[in-house]
Amino acid sequence: MPASVSSPLSQQTLSLDHHSFANTLAKTENLLIIQDLDGVCMGLVNDPLTRRIAPDYVKASQGFGDHFYVLTNGEHIGRRGVNRIVERAFKQAFDLDPPGLQTANSYLPGLAAGGVQWQNRDGQGSHPGVSEAELAFLKAVPQQMEACLRDFFESHGCPPKIAAQLDAYIAASILDNIASPTVNLNSLYPGFEGDNEAFVALQAEMRSHLESLLHKATEQGLQDSFFIHYAPNLGRDADGKERVWFGSGQDSGTTDFQFMLRGAIKEAGVLALLNRYYFKRTGTYPLGEDFSARQAPHALEALVELAKGAFDPAQMPLIVGVGDTVTSQQQADGVKRGGSDRNFLQLIQSLNAVFNTGNLTVYVDSSGGELKNRQPLQLVEENGVKRVVKGPGDADDPLRLNVAFPGGHEQYAQVFMAAAQARSQAV
Repeated sequence: MPASVSSPLSQQTLSLDHHSFANTLAKTENLLIIQDLDGVCMGLVNDPLTRRIAPDYVKASQGFGDHFYVLTNGEHIGRRGVNRIVERAFKQAFDLDPPGLQTANSYLPGLAAGGVQWQNRDGQGSHPGVSEAELAFLKAVPQQMEACLRDFFESHGCPPKIAAQLDAYIAASILDNIASPTVNLNSLYPGFEGDNEAFVALQAEMRSHLESLLHKATEQGLQDSFFIHYAPNLGRDADGKERVWFGSGQDSGTTDFQFMLRGAIKEAGVLALLNRYYFKRTGTYPLGEDFSARQAPHALEALVELAKGAFDPAQMPLIVGVGDTVTSQQQADGVKRGGSDRNFLQLIQSLNAVFNTGNLTVYVDSSGGELKNRQPLQLVEENGVKRVVKGPGDADDPLRLNVAFPGGHEQYAQVFMAAAQARSQAV
């Protein structure tokens, strides 16, 4: 059950007290916001090339200065990167071209590609800890993914809706990201309506293909360079590999099959961002100037221990983690918990238990988008007051989501922008 409204937000579950949340963002001087992008400040869409972002939201993020970073499995750069989305938004709203955005420091700072692609506010970026050989291998992956998709439709048959515009569907499905090439099945899924078995076969084929890419990398001496990320997923198995969530006919399950650099996990990115934040605040890097997400341990417990030994508690900020992808599914062999935002939010919660800074985990309900793999929050209204009675977790879920936004990215962005304006006057 949600905690009493009189409790601090960090002790509440799925609170709708957005006023207190905005007040925290506005008045906490030592604050660090770590925020996902897709589904949080942008609507989820079948074709990532059609994503849109509100320029006022981007401008509001500037109000938080060095207290705001993004942490996304998407990418900053490339034709499908968030930078292009920001550029289109500013061109339409202010007739401002990229050089103007750089001068105005209007790009979103933080880590992309799961934590291995860094960018500052003027759009200058790098891939910390990534070798040229790894980037060269990744460059060839999108073409191989496309060949796999075409082979599948040739051997299994192509649904009529997809066959009529196969090239366009494949172009929308293959994301030629620089550091995280991806097969995105969102635009294809509606074409399999009524044939869940065929869609599951496609999911299985994608998993098999990406596993074959891991073998190819090993043959080229890159055996420890990559891993496969499935979004959304059903957590990790005993070997640490993510589980595919196969479609059920009611929902699509896993739609993003990402070939990613090992170490590109959001929870590791949290420590990399904390390291940069401490430098901005104190002038020193607790984990070293060259520390990257690829150097961090993978286990949550080890990440907490690393933080305990490295970061001065007196300088530890109140961390606000914001995401939209958390899953919990009852399977035959028990509850499987996953989602690409789960572990980074869990780490922020665990750091609060150690440093006691009032960290907040925030959940944005992205079920209103075009994707068919999100369950909406369930609300009730009593005496004119709404509360959430069912979130994305389960009764025994170790992750407590403190604040919820059932109105999705638009509701979150409005509160975020109001908090930014108030912060400019309060801090």
